[in-house]
Amino acid sequence: MLYVVGLGLGNEKDVTVKGLEAIRSCDKIYMEAYTSLLSFGLSPEGLSSLEKFYEKPITVADREMVEEKADIFLEEARSLDVAFLVVGDPFGATTHSDLIVRARNLGIDVRVVHNASVMNAVGVCGLQLYRYGETISIPFFTETWRPDSFYEKVKQNRSLGLHTLCLLDIRVKEPSLESLCRGRKVYEPPRFMTVNTAIEQMLEVEKMRGEGAYDERTECVGLARLGSEDQRIVAGSMGQLLGVDLGQPLHCLVIVGQTHPMEEEMLDFYRLHGSSNHETNQSA
Repeated sequence: MLYVVGLGLGNEKDVTVKGLEAIRSCDKIYMEAYTSLLSFGLSPEGLSSLEKFYEKPITVADREMVEEKADIFLEEARSLDVAFLVVGDPFGATTHSDLIVRARNLGIDVRVVHNASVMNAVGVCGLQLYRYGETISIPFFTETWRPDSFYEKVKQNRSLGLHTLCLLDIRVKEPSLESLCRGRKVYEPPRFMTVNTAIEQMLEVEKMRGEGAYDERTECVGLARLGSEDQRIVAGSMGQLLGVDLGQPLHCLVIVGQTHPMEEEMLDFYRLHGSSNHETNQSA
């Protein structure tokens, strides 16, 4: 049996009772560690806390293991009970759907245990979940790669008056381009995109495209460490949020569309002094 278990967003105690029972019943435990991270990251102390609470040793599975060497634990799941742990909900990333398809094609039984993810926890800012459009991802720009495919999706969402959830890039155990060119992998230090960087990149794309999808006056909500005791939520214009330090990762960003009065009341709890909601009740 392969159990795919969502861990929630905060720490080891956010696992559901059903998920904890599944983990403790398994022979082998793997934890995916590149699409998202719990609040304490991948420090030895954090991993030790997980192992102590779950009462099982855990093997950290990086991108390479999941995408290129998944046959290792899928083969184990033929004869053993194997748990694959995912921060958030198991279906928060297409990688996990691919893993489940591969397991079922091999005749391996799969059980999924759901949990909270950024896709629903973002509702804490007061913007109602049914009023969101297509979610986008913002990757780190490089000197030679500055993708803008997200722009059309933001533009479409805002034309419909919908909010846009922006998931920000994390890079954990990523090989450097130089090392790949030399044929020997050397991994870059972990990087986690901040709300500030995301807005800088988005404004750069708007300046290049010039189609008015958003600008420095556009109201947004910056969120950091969702689900943790020290989570932080700040609402304000893009220009204002550029100057706000939300602290440690993980961060995400919401671009506000048309708002209901109840949404406005909730946003007021998080607005920066002097911020305006002048465009929240109209389309882009």
